Formats: sequence, structure tokens, C-alpha cells
Amino acid sequence: MPLLDPMTWQSRPLSGDEHTVTEPATGESLAAVTLAGYAEDVATAARTARAAQTEWAKAPHFVRAAVLRRAGDLFSAHADELRDWIVRESGSIPDKADFELHVAAQECYEAAALASRPTGQILPSEAPRLSYTRRVPAGVVGVIAPFNAPLILSIRSVAPALALGNGVVLKPDPRTAVCGGLALGAVFAEAGLPDGLLQVLPGGPETGRALVADPLVPVISFTGSTAAGRAVGEAAGRHLKRAHLELGGNSALVVLADADIEAVISTAAWGSFFHQGQICMTTGRHLVHASLYEDYVERLAAKADSLAVGDPHREQVHLGPIIDDAQLAKIHGLVESSTADGAKLAAGGTYDRLFYRPTVLAGVDDTTPAYAEEVFGPVAPVRSFTTLDEAAALASAGPYGLSLGIVTRDTARGLDLAERIPTGIAHINDQTVNDEAVAPFGGTAASGTGARFGGEANLDAFTDLRWTTVRGDVAGYPF
Repeated sequence: MPLLDPMTWQSRPLSGDEHTVTEPATGESLAAVTLAGYAEDVATAARTARAAQTEWAKAPHFVRAAVLRRAGDLFSAHADELRDWIVRESGSIPDKADFELHVAAQECYEAAALASRPTGQILPSEAPRLSYTRRVPAGVVGVIAPFNAPLILSIRSVAPALALGNGVVLKPDPRTAVCGGLALGAVFAEAGLPDGLLQVLPGGPETGRALVADPLVPVISFTGSTAAGRAVGEAAGRHLKRAHLELGGNSALVVLADADIEAVISTAAWGSFFHQGQICMTTGRHLVHASLYEDYVERLAAKADSLAVGDPHREQVHLGPIIDDAQLAKIHGLVESSTADGAKLAAGGTYDRLFYRPTVLAGVDDTTPAYAEEVFGPVAPVRSFTTLDEAAALASAGPYGLSLGIVTRDTARGLDLAERIPTGIAHINDQTVNDEAVAPFGGTAASGTGARFGGEANLDAFTDLRWTTVRGDVAGYPF
């Protein structure tokens, strides 16, 4: 029996407009969903989740853990059905969809372990009393998730928040309302999550603003663009809420002079072209030692030209479609303005409908738009350097600080260089796109407010630390 039944997948009626979920590869309608009607629907969802959360927080840890483990099993049991939704709705190739499903299951299993983690410590006290701290659920967590890795970027907040005793209101991007939202609702319902605890509200920016403003939602977990994240952070500050922001990036892959040029090209291409470059960690800048530069550009361009682009549901391809016309126009506009500014188009730069060819730009500098800005598309700008000091300065330049890759045969040198480049994530002899449920994830500067996923980071994100004291007798005071 299918997990996702269009007749029942929205657990309660919403008051917004009907929205058609479209397959970007074909323009075909996949489903019709009702969007949230902004403040009215958000307020109802927050009240419902809060009412359910008070009992859920009292549930024994092993009860919460069992629900999370069952949810993890269901992502595997329904992999074929969910894979089709991720492929068709978000334009992912099947391998990328399988990666999302694997991470989703692992996020649930790791979250299950959180439910029984030690939650406090005994403190010394100047008074004759027991003094201790303990972690308590924050209450209701608002999760705002984007379209690009819709399942991962929802579940990595939803699963730990639920495991730690919270309710959740999830607002997926309407372009991926099913695989980024309604699918999670269906999985957790089948896993035995109490009714009302997880509310799914597909909607646009207005719904997000209402979620940030709602007084029953004390914590916001937002993943999206830096511009939108600034707005979320500002609004959360006005409402005195905790906001965890995972934002954009323009991550560098630094290729040192001793790198194996044969091996590095596959790594480099994956970093820039995986999921059409629509990933916050995408390799947006290739910094290559001058001795390898010409060969690197030629090889990377040849690799780009060899990659198949097409409908990932009906063909075996390396890249699928860009999510929509607006995103494609942004990508192509940055490429055109870059070549007009003097960059050399070594590969790509063309498109058919939403299928954009993987693109390599050479001869870029600080003013090249596709080098200086986050493209969020399959574009690889390549720039040369001559010294480690220059490489460190180039990789550190710009507003972002998300991920970093360094390729070298001398791993000690690579680690030393990484210490000089401020990012939330660093990989030696790998590209910039990596994610594991057990690892902290987050960026610095314009890339976000630091690591908020994985182990202790989840505890900090989705619980409050309460100080409690206990005396045997009532305390006495001078008056």
C-alpha cells in the first residue's frame, strides 16, 4: 500500500490557495496541495502542536526513541515510492535521492539515541542543597526547509526536535511540498507519532513570517538563502526567539601543486555539478596552483562536456533540471555577465528548457559575478594562485564561511592550510559537499550561525538548560 495517499496526506484542511506541484523536468502536474493561509493556519498548527507536546515531553525516553527508530525503518521500507517523489518533484538523479533517503533514516536513528542522552549535571553549591542542571524541551520548534535537498533539510531538524520532546511545525517549500513535508508527516504518522505533534504547512514566505512571529514557537530552525536568513534572524530577534540559521555559501576547493591531477577532476566535477549545483555546500570557487591551472581547466571542461543532462526519471543522466525558470534565469544571467566581464567560457553556458549544461569558467577574478556570488547552479569558476598565502587569502575572501576542500598529497600541509581559512566545515582530499547524521553541520559569517546538527549541537538547538535546586527544609532569610 502506498505511503502517500493524495486523499489523506494533508491531515487537516488549510485555508490557503490550491497549489500544483510540478515536475521540473517535464512541467507535468504531480499533485495538488493546499497551502497554509498564513497567520490563521500557523496559529492553529502551533496551538495543536503545543497541546500534544506537553504529553509527549512526559513520555518515557524509550517511547520517543521507538517512534524515531520506526520512522527510520519506514524511510527504507518505502524507499522506492519516496525515491520517485524526490526525483520527480525536486529534479534529483536517483543516486542523490537514495543519498537523501539514507541520511533521513540515519537522522532518525541518531535522533532516537538522543532521547536517552545524559541531560544535565550535578553542580556544587554554597548552600546546603542539591543543585543540578537538566535539559528540557524547548516546546514547539518551527522548521523552515528549502527545495534543494528537501528530505534531508527537513528531517535533520524534525527528527532531533521530536526525539527531545518537542512538537514541530514544518514549513516546506511549496515546490517540494510532498518530499520535503507531507512525506515526513506520512512516515511519522505510520511510525506511531501522537496526533498533532508534527504539523506540516506547505507555504511561501508569508507562512514563514507568520511562523517566526507566532508566540507559541520559541525556536526557529531555518535553512535557505542568506538574504532570507537575515530576515528570519532579524524577525526572531524582535520576538526574542532562538533562531538557528543554515544559509548560503560560495565554498572553495583549493588544489595544491602536488595534487594528483588525474584523481582531482572527478572530485572537482562532483563538487560543482552534483544536483545541478543547487546545494549550499557546492564548490563555487576552484582555486588551482598556477602549475596545474591550464591542465585543470582543460580536464574539467572535458569532464563537464562528457556529462549527460536530462530527465532523471526517464533517462540515465548525471544532471537533472534546474528547479524552475527563475533559478535558471539567475544562473544564466551570472554566466553571461561573467563572460561579458572577461571570463572565458571553457564549457557549457547553454541550456534547453530547465536543463543547464555544466559550465566551466576560466580567467575569473574578484569582480567576476559567477565567482564573487553564490550561483546555486552547475557553474565552476577556476582561478589560479602561486603561494599558500595567496591561496589562503583567496579562499578566505568573500562573505561566506560554509565548507572547504583542499587537495594535496601532503595531508599535514592541507590541515595547516585549513586552519588559516575560517569555515564551519573542512575536508582534506575531498570536495565541499559532504553530510553525515553524526557530524555537526553549519557555517560562519554569512553562511549561518554555526553548527546546529549532530550530537551536542542538537541538544543545544532544541532544548533549554534549566537550573534546579532542592533543600530538605525551607530556606531562612534575614527578613
